[in-house]
Amino acid sequence: MLKSTYPYYLASRAVPANTDLVVKNKYTGETASRVAQADAATIDQAIAAAVEAFEHTRKLPSYRRQAILHHVVKRVTERQEELANALCIEAGKPIRDARGEVARLIDTFRVAAEESVRMTGEYLPLDISKRAEGYEGIWKRFPIGPCAFISPFNFPLNLVAHKVAPAIAVGCPFVLKPASWTPIGALILGEILAETDLPEGAFSILPCLREAADALTTDERIKLLSFTGSPEVGWALKAKVGKKKVVLELGGNAACIVDEGVDVEYAADRIILGAFYQSGQSCISVQRIIAHESLYEHLKQLLRERVATLKAGDPLNEDTFLGPMISEQDAKRVEQWVNEAINGGAKLICGGRRHGVFYDATLLENVEPHMRISCHEVFGPAATMQPFVDFHEAVRVANDSVYGLQAGVFTKNLDHAFYAFDELQVGGVVINDVPSFRVDHMPYGGVKDSGYGREGVRFAMEEMTEIKLLVLKRT
Repeated sequence: MLKSTYPYYLASRAVPANTDLVVKNKYTGETASRVAQADAATIDQAIAAAVEAFEHTRKLPSYRRQAILHHVVKRVTERQEELANALCIEAGKPIRDARGEVARLIDTFRVAAEESVRMTGEYLPLDISKRAEGYEGIWKRFPIGPCAFISPFNFPLNLVAHKVAPAIAVGCPFVLKPASWTPIGALILGEILAETDLPEGAFSILPCLREAADALTTDERIKLLSFTGSPEVGWALKAKVGKKKVVLELGGNAACIVDEGVDVEYAADRIILGAFYQSGQSCISVQRIIAHESLYEHLKQLLRERVATLKAGDPLNEDTFLGPMISEQDAKRVEQWVNEAINGGAKLICGGRRHGVFYDATLLENVEPHMRISCHEVFGPAATMQPFVDFHEAVRVANDSVYGLQAGVFTKNLDHAFYAFDELQVGGVVINDVPSFRVDHMPYGGVKDSGYGREGVRFAMEEMTEIKLLVLKRT
């Protein structure tokens, strides 16, 4: 179980400065732990320490960076169940899903360890004309400098790993602000990082209020900001970052197209998982189901039947599928959007009820495109259904969104698969699975209001580096 208190990590060291941040058990609503909370002065100290540490981290040889990452893999593997239980309590994540997230963290650090020793460059011939005869070029990547990371509550461990592991792999010191709802997983990771020989000051993990973290956005000593969270906050931060690089992993209302002739049973099983996994609190959760008219009624019936079998309850129970939402306020928001749609003429297929911090797995049809349950990111266990006749029209409907993170397409038609790849306005197209599918080394990110830049270990490493060119003239 959780410790009664946790320190924050300032300049690589545990600091039990206070117990100001209360972390609730999202299932019971009771206090689960208390965490040290940083102020603006502490953030400033962390940035200063990262600047000093950069002189050392940027010179770390590859084998040492790799060894640090391997240590994290080893220690997280040893502490898997502890970390999974922490996720259950602080995030309300069902235990099976929590174990899956810990496994993904291990994957992320393992891949980072592999990539840390192959951050390669290229030889570049320059003699493309007479004036450049005798000139040669070599380019390579160099770490950009101190980085600021702001992570969300829904994957409080692995989405931290997607920032921290690449930073270590390239030699960038960092200051991390974990979500105040769910800081404990990140702090346990800090405990593990403190066991390594990362240079002093190379990392700080500081739960804090949003106002205290303003320097992570505006301070010119920070060279890159990586933010995962809501579009509203993300784009507001981008407007304030100034000259620094920024990576934004934001939200979506992901579409899933189910074409004619596919295995409807398989599609239904995957859609249930994609729409209601983690109570829909995922930016690539299935929110809009667009199904061919020939199978629409069959798919609807299967989804209704399978939703009825989903067990809600204590996240620590092995058979729980639906855990609590992150707060009752969020559950009330989903309730409001669903009721708003029904009052506007939408039809409830199943679900539609709130039980405190829980909300039923919910499906709606006859939903107008302008309704919030369709055009905004619901970030909860609710999805819409609509039929289509022509595949091109289904793609047009999927694109009718301000978001563009990932889309799923179930099809046996190769032409349709490539048409979807060419025409869907998203960062990733998943064929014969839901948009919720992600493997941690793939380039992941969105277009339109869904974000800017890419995660995935190798691609995040590229974001955290700059290319420098060496020109040689033979004499």
